[in-house]
Amino acid sequence: MNAASSKKILIIQTAFIGDTILASHFARAVKDQYPDSHIHFFLRKGNESVIQGLSSIDKVWIWDKAGGKTRNLIKLIWALRGIRFDLVFNLHRHFNSGLVAALMKSPFKAGFKQNPLSFFYTQKVNHLIPHHSNEHIWHEVQRNLQLLKLSQPNLMIVDNSKNYRPELPLQEKNFAKVAPFSMGTYFVVAPASVWFTKAWSESKYRELTIELAKLGKVYFIGAPTDKELCDRIRLDIANTVNLCGELNLLDSAALMKTAKRVFVNDSAPLHLASCVNAKTTAVFCSTVQDFGYTPLAEDSVVVDVGRSLECRPCGLHGHTQCPKGHFKCSLDIEVQTVLKTIS
Repeated sequence: MNAASSKKILIIQTAFIGDTILASHFARAVKDQYPDSHIHFFLRKGNESVIQGLSSIDKVWIWDKAGGKTRNLIKLIWALRGIRFDLVFNLHRHFNSGLVAALMKSPFKAGFKQNPLSFFYTQKVNHLIPHHSNEHIWHEVQRNLQLLKLSQPNLMIVDNSKNYRPELPLQEKNFAKVAPFSMGTYFVVAPASVWFTKAWSESKYRELTIELAKLGKVYFIGAPTDKELCDRIRLDIANTVNLCGELNLLDSAALMKTAKRVFVNDSAPLHLASCVNAKTTAVFCSTVQDFGYTPLAEDSVVVDVGRSLECRPCGLHGHTQCPKGHFKCSLDIEVQTVLKTIS
C-alpha cells in the first residue's frame, strides 16, 4: 500500500440532489489521486441512492433533517470526530456543512470561502458563479475540483481531453426495471422543476409532446408529485406514458440511457442524463449556461430564448413566479427549435 495515498478522507455535500450527483465526480477524482484511500461521504437523507454503491465511496453518512435536525447532526459529528480524517473536503457553502467540517479532527480542511464557517478551514478557495478561466466557463464539477487541487497542486482542472461526467451506482436491476419500456424508438421527458421559472412552460411541453409522439413513444418521468403535471401535458395524446412515481432516480437514468433523446429543464434530471451520457436537450429559462450547470453528455444541447433579456438571469435558483410577470425566457422558446435538436 502506498503510504502517501493511504488516507481517511471525508467529503461533505448536503445540498440538493443535483449537487450530490455532480459531487460523484469529485469523489472519483479524489480516489484517482489517493487510490488506497478510505473515502466517506456525508449527505442529507433522500440523496443517498445516487452515492451509495459507488466504487469510489467506502461509507455513506446520512443526515436525517426530519424529526430532530440539530440533534441528528450533533450525533453524526460526534461519531465522525472519532475517525480523525486526514483530509476533509466540504463542497457545500452553508452553515451546517461548515459546522461538520469545522469540528472534524483533521490537519487538512478544505472548503469554499463563501461558507460562513470557512475561517475554521486550513485551506479555502472562492466559489465563483460564473467562473471564467482563459475564456472557458467552468462547470460546477470544475469548481469543486479546486478543493482537491489544494491538496494536489499539480491537478489540472481545465483539460479538454478529460471526461467530467458524474456517475451513478447503477445496477442490473435498474435496467431490468425499465426493459419493458426500452424497446424501439422512445423519448424521455422530465418537465418538472422545484423552481417555476426554471421549467419550460406546460403549454410548450404539450406542443413538444404532440410532435414527439409522432416519432416514437414518449415517457414522462418525475416524482409522484409531478404526476398531475405530466397527465395534463399528455392529456389525450396517444403513444405517451406517465411513469412519474413508478421509477426511482436510478431507474430513470437507466431509461434515459438508450432514449432517442431526453428533454429536461435546468434541474436534477439533467444531471441524471449526464451520468449515463444520454442524448440530451436542456431547456434553460430563467437561468443561464454561464452558471456552470449545463449537461455533460457528449451529444447535448442547451436551448434558451436565444437573445438577451434585461431581466435574465433573475436569480441563481429561480423563482416561484416570473418577477416581471411575462415569463418571456420560457414562452419565447419555440418548440420547433427544441425539436431540431433531435439527431
